[in-house]
Amino acid sequence: MKSVSFTVILMTLLCVSGCGGNGQYDDIKAKMTEIQNGPKGRIKPPPEFKVYKAFAYSAAALRSPFEKPIEVELAALPQKRSNVKPDFNRPKEVLEQYGVDSLQMVGTLMRPGGTLFALVKTPDMGLHRVKEGNHVGRNFGKITAVNSNKIDLIEIVSDGQDGWVERPRTLVLRDD
Repeated sequence: MKSVSFTVILMTLLCVSGCGGNGQYDDIKAKMTEIQNGPKGRIKPPPEFKVYKAFAYSAAALRSPFEKPIEVELAALPQKRSNVKPDFNRPKEVLEQYGVDSLQMVGTLMRPGGTLFALVKTPDMGLHRVKEGNHVGRNFGKITAVNSNKIDLIEIVSDGQDGWVERPRTLVLRDD
């Protein structure tokens, strides 16, 4: 057993001594020495970073869009209730089936007795004679005056709070 261990040790020593210097690596050693003794390089300075500006949330005091809006009840203001209301029981006249905006005053007629009539054209090209007191339009309009160049009327419209208000309107003579 001694001879086997002695042989292994001897072989290892021969292998290690075979890889020895003999000047084969002198060029590598010279290059390493040259690099180590050469001028030292400069490292670039670190980049300068811009100063970070934090975002300031300015809508913090406003209502969140994810919450229900606050319901504010308006104080009921006492309002004067007028006694104005349309007469639903009277028979409708022909021109009450048209909106006032769709009617056109196209002329006037004078009777020998002095009554002035206005000529009103409808959207379907019908021509109608009207005088003071006639009703026109869908909003319970009543003609209050007929002149040579205009018709004055009062409409009764809803005020949006279960009441009615009077609204003045005018049909002007068209110069077509």
